Amino acid sequence: MIQLNVKNETSRLRAVILGTAKSNGPTPKLEDAYDPKSAEHIKAGTYPIEADMVAEMTAVAEVFEKYDVTVYRPEVIQDCNQIFSRDIGFVIDDWFIKANILPDREEELDAIQYVIDQMDPNKVLRPPEEVHIEGGDVIVWNDHIFIGTYREPDYADYIVARTNTQGVDYITNLFPHKTVKSFNLRKSQTNPRDNALHLDCCFQPIGTNKAILHKEGFLEEEEYEWLLNFFGEANCFIISKEEMYQMNSNVFSIAEDVIISERHFTRLNAWLRSHGFTVEEVPYAEIAKQEGLLRCSTLPLVRDF
Repeated sequence: MIQLNVKNETSRLRAVILGTAKSNGPTPKLEDAYDPKSAEHIKAGTYPIEADMVAEMTAVAEVFEKYDVTVYRPEVIQDCNQIFSRDIGFVIDDWFIKANILPDREEELDAIQYVIDQMDPNKVLRPPEEVHIEGGDVIVWNDHIFIGTYREPDYADYIVARTNTQGVDYITNLFPHKTVKSFNLRKSQTNPRDNALHLDCCFQPIGTNKAILHKEGFLEEEEYEWLLNFFGEANCFIISKEEMYQMNSNVFSIAEDVIISERHFTRLNAWLRSHGFTVEEVPYAEIAKQEGLLRCSTLPLVRDF
């Protein structure tokens, strides 16, 4: 039995689902791209190849092994992109919530069913159909839950708008003892530098009291300012539009003082080290071409209390 426990983003990790790049399938057709960054690389002929992505994910698996983390991988589905396990479910406290994701990604959930079968079935939830919510938009921070959403009237027109206001309401009702705070994110189908696909593309807490933030990812400046004040400006690493595009906020914490980061994030990694973090650098630039990075491809199940 897996005893689920995730109360924040940074407590010592014990068990995680890490996606897989095996049998990732051919380069998608342009019209099938889910996000503008993938589309950009499909057009340019620089879309990542399977062997490179498998190698990148193996590097992450090796870091987990080093820190004695139990790693589950999805069952491999032929020709299916199963890298971004964060999209398909998430844990808050001791609850596993299955995401209502894009319909043609449903089989990705089937591929981790063997893991879900090891959880208390009374603690596994599937929201009603009208509730759209993905794990990349849900950031658990002790007695707070931060949720990225898109509140504009044209929500339905955006394939990059992943969590709706019903998703925010669902979590608010499920966790009445927590403070749920939602953030209206900037969306673009065509320009990856103007698209915050999920909240973790423009914000992530690290350590015990710090955060990585990108101002332009938020449609409403006061919501960005709220986060800046919540963590304190001195504790925030502010990333540029280019760094957001490269996914600098999408690192992943193994512990309060240990972070897996992309090796090319030189400015961020130097800042982290200067603030006492151990930075485990891995190559992940190919996977980043699909507008997702380390947090997107990991689904934490158990962190220390």
